[in-house]
Order: sequence, then C-alpha cells, then structure tokens
Amino acid sequence: MLKNGVIFFILFSLIGCAQVPVEKQDEKDPLQTINRPLYDFNMDVLDAYVLRPAAVGYVAITPQPVRRGLVNLTENIGEPVDGINAALQGKPGNAGISIARFLVNSTVGVFGLFDVASEIGLTQVDEDFGQTLGVWGASDGAYLMLPAYGPSTARNITGDVVDGFAIPSIALSLPQTILRYTIQGLEARASLFPQEALLNEAIDPYIFVKEIYLQRQLYELYDGNPPIEEDDDEFDEDFLEELE
Repeated sequence: MLKNGVIFFILFSLIGCAQVPVEKQDEKDPLQTINRPLYDFNMDVLDAYVLRPAAVGYVAITPQPVRRGLVNLTENIGEPVDGINAALQGKPGNAGISIARFLVNSTVGVFGLFDVASEIGLTQVDEDFGQTLGVWGASDGAYLMLPAYGPSTARNITGDVVDGFAIPSIALSLPQTILRYTIQGLEARASLFPQEALLNEAIDPYIFVKEIYLQRQLYELYDGNPPIEEDDDEFDEDFLEELE
C-alpha cells in the first residue's frame, strides 16, 4: 500500500494550483478544511521544488536497464509481505504466487534484479494490510491528505504502518528501507510525466484526486471487479489501469 500512497501523493501534486471553493459536505471527507491546505503544501512546495526536479535528474542520469533492475529489486523485497496479506485475506493462490516469485527472483533473478518469475508466468499480485482490513470488514474511515505522504484513508494509513514495519523487520536495515522508498518514489513520479497535461486540466484537482484515489482502493479491494452502484457512472477503470 505504501507504494500506492507514493503514487497518489505524486498524482495530486501534479495538478494545477487554482483556488476553488470548498465542496459541499462529503461524508467520506469530513476533514476537507484541513485536507485542502495540506494538498496545496504538497503540490506547491514538495512536488515543485523537490520531487519533480529529483525525478527529472534521476531519469536523466540513470540508464533504463539500471532503473528496471532497481524497480525489480524493490518489488521483490515486498513479495513476502504481499504473500502474508494474501493468506490473511483467504487467497492461498495469490499467497503461493508471491512466495514463489520471491524464491525464484531472489535466486535465479540475482536477489531480485531480474524478474525471472514473470517470464515463467508468475505474475505479480499486489496485496497489502489495508486491503486485508477491508476484506475483514473494516470501512475506509475518513479520507486523509497527509503532509509529504499524500492521500489515504484511516484504514489504509493503518495498513501502511503495519506493512511499513513488517518489511524492514523481515529483511531491511534503515538505510536499505530509505533507499527502497526513494527509488519507488522517483519511479512513480517519473511514470507520471506523460500524464501531467491531462492532470492539469482538472476543474477541481482536489476532488479529482480524491475520487480517483477512492475508486482505486475499491478497485484493488475487489481485485479489479468492484461492485457497480448507481452513483458510480464516472468510475474511470481505464485511468486506473494506466496507473498499474
């Protein structure tokens, strides 16, 4: 889930900075008067002066094969946690895939630098503790916009904390943990360069990002097949798939 938090922090940071009136009360976003200023801070300061310039420099100096290997390495580190969450969600098949991917890529794939598992048909599954809580019946809770972290919900931030402690305790030292999240953040930001123009066209960027984020969580909770309700006419499945 943490990597999804990174992606959506970047996404809302990209969108234009026009000031808009606070929308009518949204039961999913009771803290909007706090969330909007935090959104502006993340967008106007962190992305403008830190994240985007860093991503531009990273792409400029890092050859694509090296970038791919680093991404494979960071994803491989998270495979055991994906497997544990899949098991907790009652998905033994996904749990087996995650563990098998970790074993194959950690050995034949040279500690995860090469994604050999995908080449033999073991496609990555993304399971996190936020999804696990959802499967267990926990509601999303309030929508949150967190400084330097981005959009989340009460349930998902709890899940991110659990996953964030689980991975280091399993395999990583503090410097390795920092390096892993740095690579994930830079790659996630770089992946959104082609979509900046589209995101800048949003009438109300704050609402746009919130709706996409909440739809994304529903999409992942139901493994790509969320229940469609009458008010879900604007569910943008194609856009969500582009973010995979």
